[in-house]
Amino acid sequence: MPLSALDFLLVSKKSEINGLKQLLQMGKLVGEISQLVHVLQRERGTANIYLCSQGKTWGNRLDEKTLDVQLAEQRVHKQLLELDPSGSGLSNASRLFSRIAAFLHSLSTLPLLRKQVQDLTISQPEAMLQYCEVIRTHLALIFEAADSSGDPLISRSLLAMFSFMQGKELAGQERALGAAGFAACNFDDHTQQQLLDLIEGQERCFQTFSEFADIRCVALWQERLIMNNSEFERLRRVACTLVSPIGQPQEMALRWFELTTTRIDGMKEVEDLLETILMECCSQRILDAETSRERQEKEIVLIPVHDNHYSALIPLQLSRSILELVEQQSRQLQAQDTELAELRSTLADNKLVERAKGLLIQHHGMTEPQAHKTLRDTAMKQNKKLVEVAEAIISVAAVLGKTIP
Repeated sequence: MPLSALDFLLVSKKSEINGLKQLLQMGKLVGEISQLVHVLQRERGTANIYLCSQGKTWGNRLDEKTLDVQLAEQRVHKQLLELDPSGSGLSNASRLFSRIAAFLHSLSTLPLLRKQVQDLTISQPEAMLQYCEVIRTHLALIFEAADSSGDPLISRSLLAMFSFMQGKELAGQERALGAAGFAACNFDDHTQQQLLDLIEGQERCFQTFSEFADIRCVALWQERLIMNNSEFERLRRVACTLVSPIGQPQEMALRWFELTTTRIDGMKEVEDLLETILMECCSQRILDAETSRERQEKEIVLIPVHDNHYSALIPLQLSRSILELVEQQSRQLQAQDTELAELRSTLADNKLVERAKGLLIQHHGMTEPQAHKTLRDTAMKQNKKLVEVAEAIISVAAVLGKTIP
């Protein structure tokens, strides 16, 4: 018997549901990566204090932080095993899986880094650079997940989460850089400029987060900002303005670390809410799609069955019933595509900027804020958009045979 329009209506709805279920699994993976990044940031901070004190402080905490990271890694691996390797339901699955490969490779570099920290055979700046690179690959995977989603609501949730996590990572770098400066009782011009860049970068990321996040997450973030410790703001001003802070270096370094850790833990609460809402969004979209499919199946059952499938012989009333179902589904998909197209434009521009920053970080040893500042300053000098400068950098890198992240 020939296939009919009704057959493909059902196949279309089933395909939508399967894709949403894959996105739900991707959301669970993103949640576990969020936790992994958080404990990695704690390990980096502990290693930073340990190296700055020449092994005199927090040596006993290194193994504890390593274990936390390893447990988080195991949970991420469990979620990776649940992913459909065919990439069904995910746009741009090839690039997503490539990001996963880079993510797993970055984890394999941690054992050697830990040994170097433990043996004091690596400098604090170099250790921080390596930890930052590992975390950067984790964040890049989340950004790719946002771009792989074919659902606008889920894409928005993922983009909000990526932006917030990126801001939180810059806050972690500020914590580490400030702790090193207070421990050495010295903030030179270069360090102070780095701190200012990190502060500006955080504001930029949190602004993007506010544009795409659920109103509940934005409200919680505003609460956390109001609760910001005045002592933290005072020490931040000291770090950004004084070359040699007054006080006991070790005590100031530990106090700074404590205050910034409280601040970052508050950010984790927002991050957890982002994850919860992402899961709610995925589950609700699946429920809506399944409800729509059930309704569609009931409507199809009410349509009389005819042996002859030639359109010319289908009664007018039957033809109109089928047409209404087709048009209903088409309108739904069109509305979704329109919203997704607008979001895809934003994602595409952001992706180009992130890739250009990745090139500057990999091949010129810049930090993320420095890379962004370089792109922004170049765009201002050339009177171009940020994305245009990013495209030019990527094109030149491709010609020179540079590895493009």
